[in-house]
Amino acid sequence: MKTYTAKPADIEKKWILIDAEGIVLGRLASIIAMRLRGKHKATFTPHMDMGDNVVVINADKVQLTGNKRNKPNYWHTGHPGGIKSRTTGEILEGKFPERVVTQAVKRMLPGGPLTRQQLTHLRVYAGAEHPHEAQQPEVLDLRSMNPKNTRSA
Repeated sequence: MKTYTAKPADIEKKWILIDAEGIVLGRLASIIAMRLRGKHKATFTPHMDMGDNVVVINADKVQLTGNKRNKPNYWHTGHPGGIKSRTTGEILEGKFPERVVTQAVKRMLPGGPLTRQQLTHLRVYAGAEHPHEAQQPEVLDLRSMNPKNTRSA
């Protein structure tokens, strides 16, 4: 039996729309990372960009479990004494709340040039509006996968 390796002509990319409202950040990021890499496809080839284009809306309404809202995020300006920090809650309530989702997905992907290419297929928006209606994205309902929402009322 021969091992299947996808060719660039065999790759089909779809557009996926995910509503992040009320979804736990880690679960959301792992599903997005899997879709960006293409691991959900039977023809997955590790060295090819097989993933779909993912559009995430309502990134500012993502849920954080435990005490993660108070977790500090550090960065350095490059100057002496230039260590800066901001909590995850401050980032979500600030000017660019979509960076929390982008950073979580980025950290769930392996490093390297292919990962940087795959991250260009991720588009995250803080509100419910997005400019990708022309691509007719397929809606991926994560609320049905959420274990807290499986209880009947």
